[in-house]
Amino acid sequence: MIRLESYVLDAWNAGEGSTRALLNPATEAVVAETTTGGIDFAQVLDHARNVGGPALRSLGFAGRAELLKAMSRALYAERERLLDVSTANGGNTRKDAKFDVDGATGTLSYYASLGRKLGEGNLLHDGESEQLTQSARFHGLHVWSPLQGAAVHINAFNFPAWGTFEKAAVALLAGMPIVTKPATSSAWLAYEMVKIVVEADILPAGALQFICGSVGDLLDHLGPQDTLAFTGSADTGATLRGGRGPVAASTRINVEADSLNSAVLGPDVERGSETYTVAVRNIVTEMTQKAGQKCTAIRRIFVPESLVDAMEEDVSAELDTYPIGDPAESGVRMGPLATAGQLQDYREGVALLAKEARIVYGSPTEVQTTGAAGVGYFAAPVLLRADDADATSEIHNREVFGPVATLVSYDGSASAAAGLVARGLGSLATSVYSDDKSFLGELLPALAPHHGRVLVVDRKVADTAIPHGMVLPSVVHGGPGRAGGGEELGGLRGLQFYMQRTGFQGNKALLDKLLS
Repeated sequence: MIRLESYVLDAWNAGEGSTRALLNPATEAVVAETTTGGIDFAQVLDHARNVGGPALRSLGFAGRAELLKAMSRALYAERERLLDVSTANGGNTRKDAKFDVDGATGTLSYYASLGRKLGEGNLLHDGESEQLTQSARFHGLHVWSPLQGAAVHINAFNFPAWGTFEKAAVALLAGMPIVTKPATSSAWLAYEMVKIVVEADILPAGALQFICGSVGDLLDHLGPQDTLAFTGSADTGATLRGGRGPVAASTRINVEADSLNSAVLGPDVERGSETYTVAVRNIVTEMTQKAGQKCTAIRRIFVPESLVDAMEEDVSAELDTYPIGDPAESGVRMGPLATAGQLQDYREGVALLAKEARIVYGSPTEVQTTGAAGVGYFAAPVLLRADDADATSEIHNREVFGPVATLVSYDGSASAAAGLVARGLGSLATSVYSDDKSFLGELLPALAPHHGRVLVVDRKVADTAIPHGMVLPSVVHGGPGRAGGGEELGGLRGLQFYMQRTGFQGNKALLDKLLS
């Protein structure tokens, strides 16, 4: 067992007082402990604002891009060790661990490439200047400039690597120092990655601080130039929105929360077709990857009535090929849930869904495992089926954060599909499988207001389309309503959360010269 420390005020701090244990979710063995007792969080924020911020902004975009590239290289060099930590503390198979760790290094590299193209300055122009009066000299120009506070990041348990460093990449490139906190239960991986960056002496003083455990009163000290980005439950997101910073100081807050994501098969899809096969593969991947503990995972599967039986059979058959157990064992394709609390929520959630849909595959109470002897937080994949779409309620309101999805039949019309998807009250991602242009032409505009991202798969891209749950740094990640109302990544769009847009009015030649 190791003692995880926080990195604050440019030094490692082991904390004081009682500690919290981190477990291996496959064996329930204690692997680490941590505490943040005794840390002065007001001083942490002041250090970021007054030391880290000026140092970062003095470098300009291109200089900060080089920092990101160096971070990506340093982390990738330790990839094998990081994958082992992901398995030991996160319960991830090697493939799932790669998904997290490589997502982190890949996003850092992507934003490094973007930053090099932006040059040495700190300002971004938002469109062209516009003449405001009869004088051709008097113009208005919108410019983005970095905020001069600290970027506080609070991340979810399921992606301690990617969640930490995708936020870090965007904020650092924008010119804001970060104070980042992973979920304590799976913090070991993030700790090791931050330690690598610190030991490589890549970032200037104050640019990166790391909280390993409770944030104490940190959020009470947020001000108008600070930002708060949170990934986690909708309930916690609502609590943070009502905190002192967002309410009294108008601190910017971005929330990425619960999401009832969907897969929709069009009326033209035939069993065995390439489009159908990709849909089945994506559905099973989303149910099993990281044991279904993904904010983008497919929870609702809308299938025309004529295809429901086939989809039930084919998804079930594919799930049979996923051995469950200790991810350290050879051949295991799905590991445990992250904590005992997550396992309890999974069981309660499936029981609730089963009141209005029948379980057609798996059991919430019985699971066959490999390499696990009566311990661990293992959950079997569960597929439910609801044949009366109008009679369902909890399916559109309760996200079971685990290997669970529900088949819902519909009449094959775009209007019916759009209405059912919208009952989820806002989603991060939905994937649509169809070659019917009329169906897609009606459905896609109807889906857009309810989603941050929609993946469209037809036969021409079936063999090249990204998986449903893959979040790319070039496309926005977030969604309205239940999904939190936030937005991250999306290339340069992601920087705007950490910058202020200002409208300058005056002599065009002067503005162009001074604000280039």
